[in-house]
Amino acid sequence: MRDNTRVTGAAMLLGSAVSNQLGAATAALAFPVLGPAGVVAVRQWVAGVVLLAVGRPRLRQFTARQWWPVLGLAAVFATMNLSLYTAIDRIGLGLAVTLEFLGPLAIALAGSRRRADLACAIAAAVAVGVLTRPRPSADYVGLGLALLAAACWACYILLNRTVGQRVPGVAGSAAAAVVSGLLYLPIGLVVMLHHPPTPGALAAALTAGVLSSAVPFLVDLVALRRVPAQFFGAFMSVNPVVAALVGLVVLGQQLDVLSWVAIGVIVVANAVAVLRRVG
Repeated sequence: MRDNTRVTGAAMLLGSAVSNQLGAATAALAFPVLGPAGVVAVRQWVAGVVLLAVGRPRLRQFTARQWWPVLGLAAVFATMNLSLYTAIDRIGLGLAVTLEFLGPLAIALAGSRRRADLACAIAAAVAVGVLTRPRPSADYVGLGLALLAAACWACYILLNRTVGQRVPGVAGSAAAAVVSGLLYLPIGLVVMLHHPPTPGALAAALTAGVLSSAVPFLVDLVALRRVPAQFFGAFMSVNPVVAALVGLVVLGQQLDVLSWVAIGVIVVANAVAVLRRVG
């Protein structure tokens, strides 16, 4: 029975990863009309509504000590998604998501002096060098934005810990999502006034919000009841591979052999680092 529970949990996590990356690919379809900022605005609105319904935060009862990390989390959440989506628009889904995963990898390796962790860090650094190597077609702005998303994700993890300690349940994350959605309200309205959305673009943005925000959040909550936290953290490493495959199939974004090898190295380094951190 326990094995069946874990298999079900693993299947749910894989489904969550596929949903997340399909959402990002769907978002890219709306970029020509709404741009990354417009799509991110819609995604933040969807996330805010869903998390508000799930978490039901009692905002009036929050203290200043609780509000500060929540506001920081909201700002990081908003910046992370905008930088990631802009990077996807410039360098493609697989490469952008892979570089973004350097954020949790850095957290997993931070402060460690073990040789295996040092080997993971060196392997990841070499892989990043391969992915960002100078080429005529290299988009350094896009690469930089993906690395900014990675830094934001690292901050997101640290802030989430603080929020989790100060606000019970998922109320803190829900409050951060609501604030982030409100921050994007004027941005989204300005974008849509200057670039009126077509029905198709708006549908793609809304779908992206559901697939990349609502579905992964709800599925991950259920999956964490079925699999250990360390397995959850390691399994998240499949996202770069899934992103590269979705980018290839849905968006026609092809990567060379060296890039595929580098993505594999970062995935393995991240999984090993997470498992050793909790082992």
